[in-house]
Amino acid sequence: MTGHEADRPDDGISAEEFKAVFRRHAGGVAVITAQGPAGPIGFTATSVISLSVDPAYLAFSVNALSSSRGVIETAGTVVVNILSSDQTAMADRFASPARDRFADLPTTLLPNGDVVLTGCTAWVQGRVERNIDVGNSLLVVVRAVAAGLGTKTWPLVYVDRAYHRLSEDTRFS
Repeated sequence: MTGHEADRPDDGISAEEFKAVFRRHAGGVAVITAQGPAGPIGFTATSVISLSVDPAYLAFSVNALSSSRGVIETAGTVVVNILSSDQTAMADRFASPARDRFADLPTTLLPNGDVVLTGCTAWVQGRVERNIDVGNSLLVVVRAVAAGLGTKTWPLVYVDRAYHRLSEDTRFS
């Protein structure tokens, strides 16, 4: 124990302590896309997690202040685009303040109009099953309904507020 745990047994840790811990936790980088009333929206996320394999469920979170939250709350479906290690510019584009993030961007439309970003290592289309308010975020639970694999490339990861590339050289076994 560092001493901090005993100081706040009922209140939990501070936001700064929590962020410091998760800066040391690597996360895969994805762009979540969905169709809104004015067209497609998208945002960068490192919160994507697998919940269940059979049936296939995943989840991600979106910040309460995000310009995309309103669309995500009402979306019937979303696409989780898993970025490849050479897509840092794509991650930055969808993490920046709202603008036309899709301008001049090569994409593929699924039959229902959902957007898949070109060049990703993989993607999953899912039906939004549940939205749960948790603190200052919305946890979105998604049932996977379609998926695809892009070129076999290493995924982009995010740790300590920076993007990192994995490679064959980073394998331990």
